Amino acid sequence: MFKGKKVIVLGERDGVPGPAIAACMEAVGAEVIFTATECFV
Repeated sequence: MFKGKKVIVLGERDGVPGPAIAACMEAVGAEVIFTATECFV
């Protein structure tokens, strides 16, 4: 489903961080163009 797609990853400091989500997206074939981990509290 994500193969060949470009994705923007937003993670949360107290939840799942951006680099972890980005690694999952790359594993399924997506191209990560931006990754950030923010605090949404």
